[in-house]
Amino acid sequence: MSRVGKLPITMPQGVQIKISDTNLVTVTGPLGELSEQIDKDIKVEIDGETLSVTRPSDNKRHRALHGLSRALINNMVTGVTQGFERKLQIVGVGYKAIKNGNKLELSLGHSHPVVMEDPEDLTTLVPTQTEIIVKGISKQRVGNYASKIREWRKPEPYKGKGVRYSDEKVIRKEGKTGKKK
Repeated sequence: MSRVGKLPITMPQGVQIKISDTNLVTVTGPLGELSEQIDKDIKVEIDGETLSVTRPSDNKRHRALHGLSRALINNMVTGVTQGFERKLQIVGVGYKAIKNGNKLELSLGHSHPVVMEDPEDLTTLVPTQTEIIVKGISKQRVGNYASKIREWRKPEPYKGKGVRYSDEKVIRKEGKTGKKK
């Protein structure tokens, strides 16, 4: 049995979950609404204040979908109640971020500043010039947008310059050494 899949999901106050006949799960809460299409073989049931996910058999496909489906629904419930955030750090001389309205302007050593417009369901905050926070209700979209920001200048291994996640460890390499004759 899946350790993740067998755990029940408790519904907090103010959260409504609707399950259609085609296994489309819609979660509505104080921060917004999210929906996810769950595989037709997986059974999703609401028992009062808890939601449970079960699988029909023990074959490999059903075992894989069991924990995945439960995790997706749990992330939707967490997203509409608390939301998700991903923090990024900018390391390097002259590298900085500036927020102009709903646009994020990055100076990352290119010949021109990189301008990224925030998607409608996500917000970016720039508390300092070297820190970016991406917030939203969908864990998948927050992580995807943070990775798009990071792609503009990934951290390099020699000096560690670039855009990195706040909890990321950059493995540093030793530079070239001169040959002695």
